[in-house]
Amino acid sequence: MSQIAVLPLLPLLFGAVIAVLAGLWNARAAQGVAIVATAASLAASLTGLVRVTTDGAVTYALGGWPPPIGIEYVLDPLSAFMASIVALIGLLVVIYPVDAAFDIRPGRGVPLYALVLLLLTGLMGVMLSGDLFHLFVFLEIYAIATYGLVSLGGAKGVFASFRYLLFGTVGSGLYLLGVGFLYFSTGTLNMADMAGTLPEIAGSPTVLGAMALIVTGLALKMALFPLHVWLPDAHSFSPPGVAALLAAVQVKAGAYALIRILFDVFGPAYTGSDGLPVSAALLWFGLAGVIYGSWLATRQADIKRLLAYSTVAQLGYIGVGIGLATRIALIGAVLHVLNHAVMKSGLFLVAGGIIQRTGLKSIPRFAGLGKRMPVTMTGFAIAALSMVGIPPLAGFWSKFYLVWAAVDVGNWVTAVVIVASSMLTLVYFLRLFEQIFVLEPREAVVADATEPSGRVIGTVSVLAASIVLIGVFNVVLVRHVVGPIADAAVG
Repeated sequence: MSQIAVLPLLPLLFGAVIAVLAGLWNARAAQGVAIVATAASLAASLTGLVRVTTDGAVTYALGGWPPPIGIEYVLDPLSAFMASIVALIGLLVVIYPVDAAFDIRPGRGVPLYALVLLLLTGLMGVMLSGDLFHLFVFLEIYAIATYGLVSLGGAKGVFASFRYLLFGTVGSGLYLLGVGFLYFSTGTLNMADMAGTLPEIAGSPTVLGAMALIVTGLALKMALFPLHVWLPDAHSFSPPGVAALLAAVQVKAGAYALIRILFDVFGPAYTGSDGLPVSAALLWFGLAGVIYGSWLATRQADIKRLLAYSTVAQLGYIGVGIGLATRIALIGAVLHVLNHAVMKSGLFLVAGGIIQRTGLKSIPRFAGLGKRMPVTMTGFAIAALSMVGIPPLAGFWSKFYLVWAAVDVGNWVTAVVIVASSMLTLVYFLRLFEQIFVLEPREAVVADATEPSGRVIGTVSVLAASIVLIGVFNVVLVRHVVGPIADAAVG
């Protein structure tokens, strides 16, 4: 047992409480608390990642009560990897200027950063929990914080938040009902303990029903097509910083929980040929999402709505990787979780910088921005080209592994869809590049625009550099981190 398994969570949890108190005194102090808390969480997550990749998984029994009676936190390569992504994106968002990230200037008593830290606390808890019910608690914590943050987007944001609340409640209810069925069948909620019991009752209708409920609930949380209907409005009407958190890490909590529960709890006895066709469903719905999201993204004139539909497609890639369920496919899926986090957060934060400087969201009005904001738009271009899959940028490698996995199992339809979707991604980003880099300014506000503040440029530059470095050092990342994660999942 080691306390390092819970350390990434504690700074965020205590920081959320302290941020409320600090905000009563000074709004800037609350942001300072958020920066310190997320930086501490990132340091703990990276330290834990280094440890578990060399020494193996560690656990922590909350309150000294051992599982299956007590609640267990688990830090292994997968959870440490995901925790590091959550903390990194959270740190960059809270560093970002508050007016550009959240479209407001909070005064005293406005618990903005407390909500952000509560969202990150919930996400971190999902990654570290070794107990199915405890995971549900953290799913609800981040969902409640998200509802409040999305509503900051004005009247449309409030409506999007309410609709997300309705769908989120359904997803949570389905997941909890499935967990209840599993508890009645196994007498435990601890994941490791349950994984040892489930093979003995393989084929149980109750367990199969529980699996269907849990997968459906988590697919809704993940916004996997066709359960994505809450996502476009929630992302496009929320402030840029909130959209960056939602697209980069919040929807990945559902993907992480799917991987963890399908491969570590149910295992081949339920996901193989004798169980429910969950893998096939995730594969085909993922492919449908890739096509649907990419196609609708080409038809959008609003930058944030374009990025929102693009997220639907990118989540489809992760669903495809989980559905193929081979080692190479899982490498592609897990790698795309990281790649999409840095790419999409960079794109949304650039959108925030554009809105802050010009107030523009319509793509046809972006003409000439590249000459007025060259550094920021270069960061945008790197993230966009990575989304297309241009080598050696990060986005190329996750698509490469997914295509490799599809060809390896003879599924040429999947390979063709992934390549075709990259062409659609190129289409909608070429339209943006033409406006930004080729055409002359047509709007006075663009002609007078300058680079955003240093914190905007710094944040975007860190994400752009991360995209390049992840791509260049992809082999090292796969060999030492992502590969062992896939090996452990497929056994």
